[in-house]
Amino acid sequence: MSDTLEKKLEQAVWIAHSLFERGKTAGSTANMSFRHEDKIYITASGTCFGTLKKEDFAVIDLNGEVQGDKKPSKEFPLHLSLYQAKEQTGAVIHTHSFYSTIWSCLAHENERDCIPSYTPYLKMKLGTVGLIPYAKPGTEELFKAFRERIKDSDGYLLRNHGPVAGGKNLMDAFYILEELEESAKVAWTLKDCDVQTIQ
Repeated sequence: MSDTLEKKLEQAVWIAHSLFERGKTAGSTANMSFRHEDKIYITASGTCFGTLKKEDFAVIDLNGEVQGDKKPSKEFPLHLSLYQAKEQTGAVIHTHSFYSTIWSCLAHENERDCIPSYTPYLKMKLGTVGLIPYAKPGTEELFKAFRERIKDSDGYLLRNHGPVAGGKNLMDAFYILEELEESAKVAWTLKDCDVQTIQ
């Protein structure tokens, strides 16, 4: 195992534990992946961020073919689509974090950028957040809807489901996911208030 892969695995485990311990995900509802050389390492099916270990990653190639005996998360096509559509993507995190999820349940006039700019930080760290139409988790219907809108926005909320954040590496994806969740929290808190957005 190369030092670079070892470091990525250590970062992934730290991120998973941090998100779980702070209530940003629960049970086995989240998944995370990163790219290393010509392979994608993704949390295996049924794993929990709270107990995740370096050995808990399945491996797929860039065509989605599973390598080895570990079964990847059923939502690996979401991750694969981002790697294929946006070459700069080096890591992807998907959770069911509270404020992002409740914000995804609301109707939004602009589904290509559904979180208002009350602070400058989401645009600085990520950009636009698109709302992906609802489909059952793990289904081809969901993966198709995601692929159809993947280039319309920089980050995503799966309707009635939760956020998907990609970054150039694991820590970048983590920081983006954190800012997305904080921005959704601000938006939810201010949703019935007469507050102006910033440009």
